[in-house]
Amino acid sequence: MIKTVETPRPARPAFLGELFEVLTARGRRLLGRRDAAAAAEAPDLCELGEALLSRRGEASGVVLAEGLLAAFEHADEAARLTFLQNLADHFGPGTEAVRSALQAVERDPDDVDAVEALHAAAEPRRQELFRRLNLAPGGTAALVRMREELLRHLRHNPALRRVDHDFAHLFSSWFNRGFLVLRHIDWNTPAGILEKIIRYEAVHAIQNWDDLRNRLQPTDRRCYGFFHPQLVDEPLIFVEVALTEDIPDNVAGLLDLDRQPIAAERARTAVFYSISNTQRGLAGVSFGNFLIKQVVEELKAELPNIRTFVTLSPVPGFAAWLARQRQDESPDLIDADQRLAFALLDDPDWHKDSGRAESLREPLLAAAATYFLRARDQKGRPVDPVARFHLGNGARLERLNFLGDVSANGLKQSHGLMVNYLYDLGRIEANHEAFAERSAIAASDSVRRMLPASNP
Repeated sequence: MIKTVETPRPARPAFLGELFEVLTARGRRLLGRRDAAAAAEAPDLCELGEALLSRRGEASGVVLAEGLLAAFEHADEAARLTFLQNLADHFGPGTEAVRSALQAVERDPDDVDAVEALHAAAEPRRQELFRRLNLAPGGTAALVRMREELLRHLRHNPALRRVDHDFAHLFSSWFNRGFLVLRHIDWNTPAGILEKIIRYEAVHAIQNWDDLRNRLQPTDRRCYGFFHPQLVDEPLIFVEVALTEDIPDNVAGLLDLDRQPIAAERARTAVFYSISNTQRGLAGVSFGNFLIKQVVEELKAELPNIRTFVTLSPVPGFAAWLARQRQDESPDLIDADQRLAFALLDDPDWHKDSGRAESLREPLLAAAATYFLRARDQKGRPVDPVARFHLGNGARLERLNFLGDVSANGLKQSHGLMVNYLYDLGRIEANHEAFAERSAIAASDSVRRMLPASNP
């Protein structure tokens, strides 16, 4: 089992702690609560930011940081967007400082101090602003929410990418693996966290508390999450695991409330059937690869009888990709026979007719093999985001499962298709390197054989 040892923080001497509280209370009175009229007037967020950057005192800085974050939370959408735009336009690097530092480097390129000074001058002021905001109580969570707000505006405001890059840079340090704590989530976990598991589940919606109990309490079920010390009761990402005898080909059997659990000692396979990121403001900060690897180690230590580690994964982009191929007058990745067969998909109840479903099995699986092994996005990557995640982690595309998920969402996003990615512990590193260096996809022979003869 994994044990986490927390390093104690040195205690602040009692008299210093009392002094800090006095200064903080005085700062609130002086800076944040001038009078009723001022309180009723919305503060200028950019002025608060400039004031915070100009402060040197810890107490007044914490008060200003707390006030700015509170003002941002209570501002309307237009005011929040204006603040974010000002962060992009007016809180970048100091141009004069950068110019001066650059000239010093040009005069003597071997001057290490000059290079360091250029590095320091080139850092955007907003990064220091974010660091100071992080000192406020609840500052880390508030900054994650601030980035979530920014991401909603990013498409229509390209200049905000500058701010987003700074958030991503800082969050990659603040949320690196060294700070994350793996916790086993079970039916005895505090209700507040369990409620968030229900709310955050992003792959297979949890219908009610009985559904949640079915995923946490039986002997053949496990759930693990990564937590951060500054977000104690907020799982950053969690994975639901089924312990089975064989590799499953559909999700209904795993989620069936009436199924008969097996003893964990009988299991030979661990199935990762749902991985959910919970904080939209942490998009792009990778936790999943570390989570899977650590959960594998946890399960190996607890249950040495488990030899196979696989996923049962959705295929969120398949239906949309296939629709584009069908609409294209000269599709490059499906042939005329497949295109004709796919006309049956226009009937939303096709899967309920055994004859129609069977006639679609072969063409759909052939198209799915093409989707995974041949289709690429503009960056030359596999088009499916879940595939990019697991293949990038070193997994192998093991099996395509026809009608693995016949829920409304499963039919909508993938015509019911699900896949198994196999985490072969002896091949993970080689698969990862091949994918990272050459975009080579590790796939089983059975999947490769499904490629149509017209697209071998």
